[in-house]
Formats: sequence, C-alpha cells, structure tokens
Amino acid sequence: MNNLLINGRSVGPGKPVYLVAELSANHHQNFDEAVKLIAAAKKSGADAVKLQTYTPDTMTIKSSSQCFQVKGGTLWDNQYLYDLYQEAYTPWQWQPKLKEIAEELGLACFSTPFDISAVDFLERIGVPAYKVASFELVDLPLIEYIARTGKPMIMSTGMATADEIEEAVAAARSAGASQIALLKCTSAYPAPPESLNLRAMQEFQRRWDVVVGLSDHTVSITAAVAAVALGACIIEKHFTLSRSVPGPDSAFSLEPQEFEEMSQAVRFTEKALGSAYLQPSGDENAMRALRRSLFVVQDMQMGELFTEKNVRSIRPGYGLPPKRLKDVLGKHAATDIKQGTPLSEEMIKEFS
Repeated sequence: MNNLLINGRSVGPGKPVYLVAELSANHHQNFDEAVKLIAAAKKSGADAVKLQTYTPDTMTIKSSSQCFQVKGGTLWDNQYLYDLYQEAYTPWQWQPKLKEIAEELGLACFSTPFDISAVDFLERIGVPAYKVASFELVDLPLIEYIARTGKPMIMSTGMATADEIEEAVAAARSAGASQIALLKCTSAYPAPPESLNLRAMQEFQRRWDVVVGLSDHTVSITAAVAAVALGACIIEKHFTLSRSVPGPDSAFSLEPQEFEEMSQAVRFTEKALGSAYLQPSGDENAMRALRRSLFVVQDMQMGELFTEKNVRSIRPGYGLPPKRLKDVLGKHAATDIKQGTPLSEEMIKEFS
C-alpha cells in the first residue's frame, strides 16, 4: 500500500487521521461565507477543506422532463437537477482565492471535479489531490483522466457494488494512479447508522490494498470515531456554520463545535489504539508496585515452618509473586522475620 502524500503530509496507516471538511454548498453562494467556513474549519481541527468544481451545465442539462426531477424521498425531492446544481455550485472564479486562503491557514485545499474541464481547471490552480464523488465512481473515463495527473485520488464508494469499485480502482491504476484511497460512504442524506457497514473498510484493504476512510453523512461524530477504530485514515464530513440556515447540504453537515468535538474524539481514539505491544505501558510502571505479592504476616523465628497463616498474598508487590506460594509453604525460615516483611528467597532456608 502506498500512503497518500498531500502537500507534504503522509496520509495512511501509522499516520494521524486526515480530517477533511467538505464545504459543498454551505457557502450559500456567498464568497465571504466561504471564507468564514475555511477559517472555522481550521479552528475546528480540520486538516483540509474540500470544494466541488462543477457548473449546472457540466452536471446536466436544463430540462423540465420528469427524468430530470429528483424523487425517492430525498431532501431535494421535486427539484430539477439543473436548478439544484445552480443553487449548490461553487463559482470557479472563487476557487483559486479560497485555495490561497486555506493554505495561508495551513490547510490543504482540493476539490471534486465532475468533468474533464474541471480537472483541467484544477490542474491550472495546482490542487494537491483529487476527490471522486460516489456518483462519479462509474465514470471510468473521468477517473482515468484524473489518474493521469499523477496526484493522489480519494474515491467515495456510495451506492457501488464490489464490481464497480474493482473497475474504478483498475481504471485509476491502469492510467498511472499509485496513491489511492477508498472511502466507505452511504449515499443517503442523512445516513442512518445501520446503513454504514463500516467493516467494509477492512475488505477494501484486503481486496485492493488501498488507504481507507469514511465519507460520513450521519449527523453525529460517533461513526467517525468507530471508523478510526476500524482503521480509517481519512474522515470526510460536510461542514456548515449553522444547520439552521437552509441549504442543499445543511441538514447533514456538522457545525464548528461538533466538528471540533469529532476532531478531539478522533485524536483521542488514534492515541488510544496504540499498538499490539504486549507489555505494560510506561504509565503503568509505578502501579506495578501496588500489585499483590507474598508477605510474612506474623512474626516468625528462624527454622519455623511457612504456613498459610504466616504467609499471605497481599498488596503491595515487593515480595515474591503470588504464584510462588506453593513453593514456599512447608519450607523453613532461614532467619527471624518480622510481620510485614516482603518475602524473598533469601529468607527461605531451602532456597538460600
């Protein structure tokens, strides 16, 4: 597996989890609000902000035909696709400046291109990586075009079958991509927890030997923490200043305080996971002295027999380990021993 290298930052196993704030449509077509989103994302613990690069005309056509109307119980039911994308898109003329602002704050800024013209534009402004949206995972020509840039590719897998993921990964690799991440994603907005199937990330690793992560559409931080515990190296969450402000993506986006709580929980989790090292941690060393050990609990005279009455396993841990009790009973004291003395082999005639 090759880790991703994004603006000099290595992303993958053994590295800090990479937290991506997806701005999507939460700027509400207001440049100043987009700038505020980036600043809030930095303050909330994000490592990167992500844009979306499309126009209504690169996504669809303007038509009132029923097949262009959203249906199926979504947040956007009855809207026509062209109108939805007109409301949601990020003007391209903003994007170089937004990238500059993000980088001045120490954030990476990259984007999801939805067609070849968007890739060409993003190459001109020098994005460090690319995201492939779940809906575009089946657009193999687009994936191949992105792969030929040689930049890291992060691909979401919402709605995808195993065969479709296989085709996407194969297309990217055949076109030269060597840094690939697959994000488990459920394309439901918001996504119920029972739909997430986070263990699929482990299958991604097994089948395709890629960096894995989660593109999370729940309105919660819990899924992100669970994903990190299962090996996620990237967490992507939609980010808004306030869900109370209506917008195409507001309902399933995290507010700054929530994103910050997620960031803190993820950092705690990655520290807690540690390694499979089967030894006490350094922080436990002082406590080892408080474990049980064998002590003489009654005054004894030289030659006296050790019995269960005068030797016991008690705290603290300065004497012989409790497992040695069977070796001690029936032996004789090599010297006088006062009550409260930790037992050692030198005090046992047969051992001294």
